[in-house]
Amino acid sequence: MGDFCMPSLGADMDEGILVEWLVKVGDSVHRGDIVAVVETPKSAVEVETFEEGTVEEILVEEGQTVPVGEVLAVLGNGRSGPGKAPHPEPVPEPVPVPEPVPERAHVPAPAPSPVLRHRARELGLDIARIAGTGPDGAVTRDDLERAAARPPARQRVSPLARRLAAEQGIDLGVLSGTGAGGSVRAADVRAAMAASTTPPAAGVGQTLRPPPPAEVPTVVQVPAAAEAPTGAGVPAAASDGGRARALDMRAAIAALMSRSNQEIPHYYLSSTIDLLAALAWMRERNRELDVSDRLVPAALMFAAAARAARQVPELNGHWGDDGFEPAAEVRLGFIVSLRGGGLLVPAIAEADTLSVVEMMAAIRDLTRRARKGRLRGSELAVPSITLSNLGEQGVESVQGVIYPPQVALVGFGTVVERPWAVDGLLGVRPLVTATLAGDHRATDGATGARFLKSVDTLLQKPEEL
Repeated sequence: MGDFCMPSLGADMDEGILVEWLVKVGDSVHRGDIVAVVETPKSAVEVETFEEGTVEEILVEEGQTVPVGEVLAVLGNGRSGPGKAPHPEPVPEPVPVPEPVPERAHVPAPAPSPVLRHRARELGLDIARIAGTGPDGAVTRDDLERAAARPPARQRVSPLARRLAAEQGIDLGVLSGTGAGGSVRAADVRAAMAASTTPPAAGVGQTLRPPPPAEVPTVVQVPAAAEAPTGAGVPAAASDGGRARALDMRAAIAALMSRSNQEIPHYYLSSTIDLLAALAWMRERNRELDVSDRLVPAALMFAAAARAARQVPELNGHWGDDGFEPAAEVRLGFIVSLRGGGLLVPAIAEADTLSVVEMMAAIRDLTRRARKGRLRGSELAVPSITLSNLGEQGVESVQGVIYPPQVALVGFGTVVERPWAVDGLLGVRPLVTATLAGDHRATDGATGARFLKSVDTLLQKPEEL
């Protein structure tokens, strides 16, 4: 019970656009339920609620720009909690009657939960048209999955995609959807707007197919789902919109980084780490894994950095009005570079508890959903420490800028083979340069050195990660 407010999805966010409601007045919601989609200058984000209750009033309509902290909806306790009726009243004593009990067929099916309605939207299904097989005819998740597996009887279009298409004059009938079961999503409409070489109204009769998503070979270079490619052949309006969005993102990043450089006294440390043992262990482990689950060096570095943050907690937290505030867990953020410009920093919760295989799975999952614009608000909450991995870009050393209110940023460069002396013997070894940008208000070089030493030690015993 309480208010559902516009969340802060990063230190650089002052306001957001309420893109879509996933609930309506009268719906019951529970902690963790996704209730809305919010668009920031960087990405469209699914926002969950941390309150329980019934949606009593929606105060903000879709499409409005709202400051962080403003109330979006009011939650009451009318139907909060399992098994409670909307308006509990005293039930009179039942009076025995000889008439037969009404048939079950006349009992209305229970309303689908917000989670099921959200899943139906993901699959492009109209949940009202699905026959439920649960108690009293309730629709179950299996019903949704079976319906999605059937050949589509009609074109599936998300509510937001339908609204965007109507506003821009896009003919939905000529679009090929990239969503589940071929459903048309908002990203498909935006891609069609950018790919068309004629004004949208004149595009009827043409087959406008959004370009396939690019391969993401690394943790970085992840395109935002809401971005539209720009360049030659793009209509002026679409190109200008893309440039405006990129400029907005750059402006938000510039403001945050300017604040960081002005307020945070940075110090920088670097260390060269021998990865011979780590990469040998990784190759052996990959022989046991499916191709889709195989590890890359970044997973080892992420796991080592997360555990080092636990071992050196002075670098894992935030700088506030009262000084350094250590974080209760290691929320490892990693920097994702967006194709149209700008950065996104999703966070891996409790990263220090994950194995290397689990870390790899978490990276893949967040990367995949970042590409589709399906990150949740909690996954964009401010990390406790951030990692920048530019190794796949050929960068040998990363001298990063701290992401306030954090007090440290870790960087890893590319793995290179170089001469390296071990026990007095010279040989060629795979080496990586690890760097640390630290906040001198919270720590000093000695603390940073302990962190980098911990990362090195952990990578020499990869089997313990």
